[in-house]
Amino acid sequence: MKLLEQVRNALRVKHYSYRTEQCYVAWIEQFIRFHRTPAAWQHPDGLGPADVERFLTHLAVDRRVSASTQNQALGALLFLYRDVLRREVGAFDAVRARRSRYAPTVLSRSEVATLLKTLASLPTQEPYGLMGQLMYGAGLRLMECCRLRVKDIDLERGQMTVRHGKGGKDRFVMLPASARGALIEQVEWRRGLHESDLARGYGRVEMPNALDVKFPRADHELAWQFLFASRQLSLCPRSGRWGRHHVHEGAVQRAVAMAVRSLGWTKRCTCHTLRHSFATHLLEMGQDIRTVQELLGHNDVRTTMIYTHVMQKAAARVASPLDLVSSSMP
Repeated sequence: MKLLEQVRNALRVKHYSYRTEQCYVAWIEQFIRFHRTPAAWQHPDGLGPADVERFLTHLAVDRRVSASTQNQALGALLFLYRDVLRREVGAFDAVRARRSRYAPTVLSRSEVATLLKTLASLPTQEPYGLMGQLMYGAGLRLMECCRLRVKDIDLERGQMTVRHGKGGKDRFVMLPASARGALIEQVEWRRGLHESDLARGYGRVEMPNALDVKFPRADHELAWQFLFASRQLSLCPRSGRWGRHHVHEGAVQRAVAMAVRSLGWTKRCTCHTLRHSFATHLLEMGQDIRTVQELLGHNDVRTTMIYTHVMQKAAARVASPLDLVSSSMP
């Protein structure tokens, strides 16, 4: 069995996500190519700590990647040696990429309203406006929004369930009352599309953690279908079976970028900006930081505290001395 195939199998045994699988395989492939000699390829089993150190230093010094990117590459290599090759990589002292602390971009409430209105008015059939409302109104990450299934929407209790979020955790978030009507319409549209798929002999969806083995017909039930479904059927790269996946996250990102460009804004604004704005606005409304941490799904409250630095505090309330000087200038 080829090495990269062994890596994929080990990742799937441990239930890593498909995106992590793609990422780890890509880093391991880059590591192998980096140590390729003119004569032949070198198998990672014949490489040691010095080779790992040299590759990580190359990423930091020559390619100038961020600290998180270098850590991602390190995680892939540790998985390769510990879980696939079954050996310890040993001690190494690579040059580490410098970790920066960036203040997140946050929109004002009026800017959020303008962006969501523009997003909803884009000339497309996709419900990007509703997805934007949920990313801002419930603090969802982009992929958490894309992966919502019909059963995760609880209209009676006014909440949504985020399944297998970052770190493999589930959590409950609020269902914005203003989005309730649009969500009901989306569920009904999804019901109609699913009935059409079933009539054509399709109607299955990929199930998490092989639940289709435990519940053989569940993958054809409406409850398990992705709420924001793709308009086209697709072939699953893992199972090789046809089904209807969720809308591609890249399409949502392009829609937000298009809306921002049409507004002529110069500030950098992405899907994640809506999540940043959600957290900041809750704190400005006086919400407890522990509650915000729970809604965001953060492990550590220190991660949530970054939003306390971008709240409308001193920078917005204190008058600049230039204004006092300017008032006395001729």
